[in-house]
Amino acid sequence: MNIHEYQGKSILKSFGVAIQEGIVAETPEAAVEAAKDLQKQTGTGWWVVKAQIHAGGRGKGGGVKLAKSLDEVKEIAGKIIGMQLVTPQTGPQGKLVSKVLIAQDVYYPGESKTTEFYMSVLLNRQTGRNIIMYSTEGGMDIEEVAAKTPHLIFKEEVDPAVGLQGFQTRRIAFNLGLSGNAFKEMNKFVASLYKAYDSIDASMFEINPVLKTSDNKIIAVDAKVNLDENALYRHPDYAAMRDITEEDPTEVEAGEHNLNYVKLDGNVGCMVNGAGLAMATMDIIKLAGGFPANFLDVGGTANAARVEQAFRIILKDPNVKAILVNIFGGIVRCDRVAQGIVDAYRNIGEIPVPIIVRLQGTNAIEARKIIDDSGLKVYPATLLKEAADLVNQVLNK
Repeated sequence: MNIHEYQGKSILKSFGVAIQEGIVAETPEAAVEAAKDLQKQTGTGWWVVKAQIHAGGRGKGGGVKLAKSLDEVKEIAGKIIGMQLVTPQTGPQGKLVSKVLIAQDVYYPGESKTTEFYMSVLLNRQTGRNIIMYSTEGGMDIEEVAAKTPHLIFKEEVDPAVGLQGFQTRRIAFNLGLSGNAFKEMNKFVASLYKAYDSIDASMFEINPVLKTSDNKIIAVDAKVNLDENALYRHPDYAAMRDITEEDPTEVEAGEHNLNYVKLDGNVGCMVNGAGLAMATMDIIKLAGGFPANFLDVGGTANAARVEQAFRIILKDPNVKAILVNIFGGIVRCDRVAQGIVDAYRNIGEIPVPIIVRLQGTNAIEARKIIDDSGLKVYPATLLKEAADLVNQVLNK
């Protein structure tokens, strides 16, 4: 689960990580009041107005602006709130900005001795260990740094048996070229950042940039945080940070019906029970010449109501030209799924795309008969290859 920058920073601060202070606002007038409050707290006379959306590269799209007066805060906030912000990570459609973060200017007007670093904490799935990835090239796209100057990216792997050690935080500070008070501050920063990541069951923390100020403080100027959804039951306060307006509405609707759905860019809708079978089904569609339009796992109890809702969600995608239903009847009986498909078809009305149905497992023969006798525009299949060939045929009609 992604959260906003201001939410990520509040988590970091609670673990002792120094951050760029800020106050969130949803109107230009509230932005001015936030700037006044921030001025009292920090003494800052300049502010940064930052669009709050779940995407990086906001500055490139005009979503991050410096304001040197309260009038500028109001003017800039008025332009950013309500804009459709397009960044390299949003796609051409962009994202609607509903709130801004009014943040202190930590670059200190008139000062030039600041340095930007990159730092992230995430899981290395190959080794099963957390790693801290960092670079002296902060403020830039890390992908570009990796492609052009890979020697400037460092990695520190953490042994889960002992956790992050002091010598590792010192090595990070040394590799970043720090000394004196900045060296000590970076040690504390890294230790606190890792503790935050580990304690809240995050799947990623990305701070870009980490700023060394002209007076040698180390501050998180940005915060991109992704939480492990499987662990949110242990953190109800963080689960409450979810902003469904930032998510695909179809995926949100699917979640409300306990369906695991991810929209893709293809032309063949998939309805499958079990994540592994879903992945295999998508592979078969690709081999047959089609492209999966979604990942949809209806789970082990694919009853009629759930099957109907799955059809409705798949059909919301105008790119879908066919639907492949691939169910293995282990926990659920195939004849019940078949009846659910027939009932769903009739409840929805005329489904405008062909449906290929493969049901294997418990009562598969009875399920095939239900499909054959339904009189509906449904193509039954027994083997996976047969289902793939049917996909190919209906796409090329």
